[in-house]
Amino acid sequence: MADVSLKELETMRHSLAHIMAAAVKNLWPKVKFGVGPIIENGFYYDIDPGEMTISEEDFPKIEAEMRKIIDKNCDFKMKKVAIDEAIKWAEDNNQIYKKELLNDLKRSGTTSVKDMDIEELGLPSNGDRVSEVTLYTIGEFTDLCRGPHVKDTKDIGAFKLMRIAGAYWRGKENNPQMQRLYGVAFATQKELDDYLAMFEEAKKRDHRKLGQELDLFVFSDLVGPGLPLWTPRGTVLRRQLDIFVQELRNEYGFEEVSIPHITKKELYVKSGHWDKFNDELFKITTREGHEFALKPMNCPHHTQIYNSQPRSYRDLPIRYRETTACYRDEQSGELNGLMRVRAFTQDDAHIFCRYNQVKQEMLNVWDVVEQFYSAFDMKLKLRLSTHDPKDMSAFMGDEKTWNSIENDLKSIVQERAGNNYDLGEGEAAFYGPKLDFMTQDALGRTWQVATIQLDFNQPEGFDLFCTNEKGEHERILMVHCAIMGSLERFLSMFIEHTAGKFPVWLAPEQIRIATVNQTEKIVKFAKDLAEQASKLGLRVGVDDGNESVGKKIRNAETIKLPYTLVIGEKELETGTTIPRMRSDLVVQEPSLIKIDNFLKTVANEAKSRTTHTTM
Repeated sequence: MADVSLKELETMRHSLAHIMAAAVKNLWPKVKFGVGPIIENGFYYDIDPGEMTISEEDFPKIEAEMRKIIDKNCDFKMKKVAIDEAIKWAEDNNQIYKKELLNDLKRSGTTSVKDMDIEELGLPSNGDRVSEVTLYTIGEFTDLCRGPHVKDTKDIGAFKLMRIAGAYWRGKENNPQMQRLYGVAFATQKELDDYLAMFEEAKKRDHRKLGQELDLFVFSDLVGPGLPLWTPRGTVLRRQLDIFVQELRNEYGFEEVSIPHITKKELYVKSGHWDKFNDELFKITTREGHEFALKPMNCPHHTQIYNSQPRSYRDLPIRYRETTACYRDEQSGELNGLMRVRAFTQDDAHIFCRYNQVKQEMLNVWDVVEQFYSAFDMKLKLRLSTHDPKDMSAFMGDEKTWNSIENDLKSIVQERAGNNYDLGEGEAAFYGPKLDFMTQDALGRTWQVATIQLDFNQPEGFDLFCTNEKGEHERILMVHCAIMGSLERFLSMFIEHTAGKFPVWLAPEQIRIATVNQTEKIVKFAKDLAEQASKLGLRVGVDDGNESVGKKIRNAETIKLPYTLVIGEKELETGTTIPRMRSDLVVQEPSLIKIDNFLKTVANEAKSRTTHTTM
């Protein structure tokens, strides 16, 4: 197949969603369908199979049936029909979910469904009534759909069904649970094969799998889904990352603060978060009937520290920083390891400054972002996220102010980065525009990491001001800045990026000392070395058990330790060793080295946060 555009590829993937539905209908005639949109790299369809269950073991026969349909070179035939005719079609074919959507459309001019459902079905998102919808037919299968589709099935590329997940109809837990069948599709077989190879590598790097293997974090059914528990090893990893961030921030005068994890409802009503995040709030009613919430973010609390005393222009900028947990009531079906959780930790900071100080403060934070990610050799791509001029309903304040602020922010970006940035229209925070920093991991996947957000609305809502040179009240601005963002989400990416082979300075255990035997003098020598290494600031473990040396070495390799020292009579007598190094750290064959020198070299490597050994 010749090169295709993204639009053509999306059309092909959309068509495959319907071909998959047709194949499933051929195999199990009584199934009922929800919606089947395109997604990144592929498509899915929500299906209610009734009494039976579709499993991944059924994929080969579904794929075979799909290929039968494709090989017939069928046309996708579109027909516009009135709403009542479409409802009758849904009734006649026992498609209860399609009928529900169509009845909503007829009754109120909207389906009251999520945006992806509206887009998939071609229904109005603004409440306007429509008189007709479109049905598409391929072979003997007809479905409610907006389109577009390929002209005929010979234009379909390479595809593969991947997995099945549960999904509540319309995303509501009290609705029936459907089966969501996922597939991937590309223009050519080679592109599909390349993707599948990357997918297999991604499975090996899955942070949920590595988190258990490396003893970093666990989930407990008694604690609840989306609430990770960090082991000692995982806590070392988190702590070292946060220490690095705060060291970088300290150079620019950030001061640490601490806030409670709950707040009265009124704080978030005043900030605008109560309406914006209402469905995601964990709400608490006290014995006296007062309504509180677990904090989903920290900025409103920090405004109250700023507002606790009069501020002069001489005091500004004031920079608060805090690494603290936040909580959001995510739906259970949306939880995903550390990527999507209910309790997450932010390396949060807020700057309170005058308008003429914004530029320098944002540039300072930008420096911190670049320093942090350069330590991991991770290249950054910038996105300037603005409001949506076609829909101001999602944003606080007036559009004139938004345009003015965004133009000034754009000037800062262009002065620093030229035109090397993307524009994310509609991606701004509800209180102001922002700079989002994107990076690619070792598998080429793009992640949003750091963010710098400019807020001119909360200072207005909380009446934040300073007294200026003239003795007048002057409205200030807030700059929100997170370097890792959510530590949990950052670590989900970082674990997979490194495949668990952390840089020496980050490794929870940097050196493992394994004894050849359990004689008293060998064990004592190993423990003395561990104490010596600890005084140098290293994290060291001693394996003096009765297993073989080979097993001890394999144990250290399994948890991807940077260095292993095997200690026996020879090492005791000579004070030298040939260290065993993790494969990614080897720049030359390790040679005999004084143990004292080795420990000092690793200590220097850790302190300087280098990514490769210099031995």
